[in-house]
Amino acid sequence: MTDLRKIVIDGKEIEVDGAMTLIQACEEAGIEVPRFCYHERLSIAGNCRMCLVEVVGGPPKPAASCAMQVRDLRPGPEGQPPEVRTNSPMVKKAREGVMEFILINHPLDCPICDQGGECDLQDQAMAYGHSFSRYREPKRAVDDLNLGPLVSTQMTRCISCTRCVRFTTEVAGVYDMGQTGRGEDAEITTYLGKTIDSNLQGNIIDLCPVGALTSKPYAFTARPWELTKTETIDVMDAQGANIRVDTKGREVKRILPRNHDDVNEEWLSDKSRFVWDGLRRQRLDTPYVREDGKLRPASWPEALARAAEAMKGASKVAGLIGDLVPVEAAFSLKQLVEGLGGAVECRVDGAVLPAGNRSAYVGNAAIADIDAARAIYLIGTDPRDEMPVLNARIRKAWLKGAQVVLVGPEGLDLTYDYARAGSGREALNALVADAKPTEGALVLVGQGAISEGDGIAVLGQAMALTEKLGGKMLVLHTAAARVGAMDVGAVTEGGLEKATEGADVIYNLGADEIEIAPGAFVIYQGSHGDRGAHRADVILPGAAYTEENGLFVNTEGRPQLAMRANFPPGEAKENWAILRALSAELDATLPWDSLAQLRQALVEAVPHLAAIDTVPDNGWEPLETKPLKSGDFRLAVSDFYLTNPIARASVLMAELSALARDRKAQKIAAE
Repeated sequence: MTDLRKIVIDGKEIEVDGAMTLIQACEEAGIEVPRFCYHERLSIAGNCRMCLVEVVGGPPKPAASCAMQVRDLRPGPEGQPPEVRTNSPMVKKAREGVMEFILINHPLDCPICDQGGECDLQDQAMAYGHSFSRYREPKRAVDDLNLGPLVSTQMTRCISCTRCVRFTTEVAGVYDMGQTGRGEDAEITTYLGKTIDSNLQGNIIDLCPVGALTSKPYAFTARPWELTKTETIDVMDAQGANIRVDTKGREVKRILPRNHDDVNEEWLSDKSRFVWDGLRRQRLDTPYVREDGKLRPASWPEALARAAEAMKGASKVAGLIGDLVPVEAAFSLKQLVEGLGGAVECRVDGAVLPAGNRSAYVGNAAIADIDAARAIYLIGTDPRDEMPVLNARIRKAWLKGAQVVLVGPEGLDLTYDYARAGSGREALNALVADAKPTEGALVLVGQGAISEGDGIAVLGQAMALTEKLGGKMLVLHTAAARVGAMDVGAVTEGGLEKATEGADVIYNLGADEIEIAPGAFVIYQGSHGDRGAHRADVILPGAAYTEENGLFVNTEGRPQLAMRANFPPGEAKENWAILRALSAELDATLPWDSLAQLRQALVEAVPHLAAIDTVPDNGWEPLETKPLKSGDFRLAVSDFYLTNPIARASVLMAELSALARDRKAQKIAAE
């Protein structure tokens, strides 16, 4: 039950929850209060004192609005609502004094600082700072930290807001950062000077209100006002984090998270944030055809004619859909290949997912349901590597008291405590047998649990567990394209083996994680010269995810639009357009000439894809329950940093992967 209180802020009376802090009440009233240390997703520190306000009738000094609750205020002498002022002379003088103290040791680095143009300290100094300094003593200097290849540090600029310390401790779940010393000697540092072992560490760059923590790969490459900003969707994992892609000319310069409370809050994994250097390396920018065992550049008409000739003469054509393919391209390939009597398959990692039953291949829960969960069951998944931002959400639920149970390998560091129920199928059988109704239960099923032959049986047991607990289930996918391709029916009964069996032409649409046996003629359509391109007889260069408009459906079944931020290199084209051009060569022209027409046909076939940014109700169709045979669950992701062709083309991801391997191999002293 909410405790509503009346409060007057700058003469405006509003009613707010008594548990709110004054800074939140001011936001409700539409009044902006300056702050450096306060952040709505972190614990309250009360360090910077920039958010001072005057409490009328209170102590004769300003109060920190981030650390005082509305219920702490006393009413007026005649019972009037308590009054707060944010623009009185006392407040103005107090904030100017705080700003003067903060700037005492801050270096005049603005012309060479990467935070310039989007710096909280710059903006607030304009409003509350003096044009002169009364400080004549030497400024103090602090040694920079080595946090690894992602975060650049200039710790002399640090104002000790401790946002980075609170984020790494509370959200990322690593205890590597802290503050040492007192007074002038106080400084933020890492434990024994070590680098941060987290795949969410890039978020401290966004949190830092000054230029103390900036992006190492982006350093000195652009100013914010030079960049074109595009709001789009991330495809490095299946969570579908909302991102902003910043481009300068034709090149992506950085990727930042956007706030979406129901998907990624405002966090982003390091792979999603820093993979952009892979977008310009090892790119396919011209068509190729194989002649005398070697690939040679070709023109579009020649490459399309060669592909069409092979497909026309084939007894069976198989279409494979990779992990980063937008729904429009998957739908186009399905129409094209099935029109030729062939088969398409999107479950290229061997995952056994039942077509047509959305409650089984997606589940009936939303990502936001994790927040209110009281018991979370992880089956065959390591969310820290498969979906780091979702893992931070599980940690948040755990901090609120949720119990976490894992069925999977031992020794996983998930950043929170969990009870391990066993390694695999026998443990899941036992869990189902012993399950009792539990309030707020949530079952999360990983791809590792369903990527072997008995995947349907594992899903059946997971659904049985969900029913017995009286909770909800969510399937955690590792491929951004998987749910959308399942929705359009890009599957073959019998899976990958059945789809490719007897196929003499395989159309490989960006599937780089599989080996294609010798014999078949392979047409590869994709953006990077990865494994798929090496095996190809014809290469058709496609656009990467930042280079075309596309629809992606995330792991909870939410359709989201990815928007084009830049253009494909060289002669590479949009994926749906290549398939449309090829269909004309095959005399089986697809019935659309534009992306709008294609989307119209797509929505007619799958109506829920029109509901952008909403999670449809998937109903609940339980699968048949069969006891599982013995065997441990494996994990779907073995190397977090190298899961797709864009990441494998990135020099930075290769460096991070090597560092992660070294960290695992390190012996502890006394071993």
